[in-house]
Amino acid sequence: MELFQPWHLLIVAGIAILLFGGKKLPELGKGLGEGLRGFKDGMKGVTDEVKDTPKPVDAHTVTPKPGDDLKPPAA
Repeated sequence: MELFQPWHLLIVAGIAILLFGGKKLPELGKGLGEGLRGFKDGMKGVTDEVKDTPKPVDAHTVTPKPGDDLKPPAA
């Protein structure tokens, strides 16, 4: 059973028309579209900021092997 069959969409559209009326639906659609567009623009800004951040300097971690002496090397 698919979630969005044509008769599901017709029922949802009918309920929306009953609740909001024919005149309010275009306004609601426009507001929803603007909200989604703003959300996408906001997400694009976040990903751009992440891409623009400088990469950290390569740091190397040395893990001692079993049996290695843990004393610092003599200078």
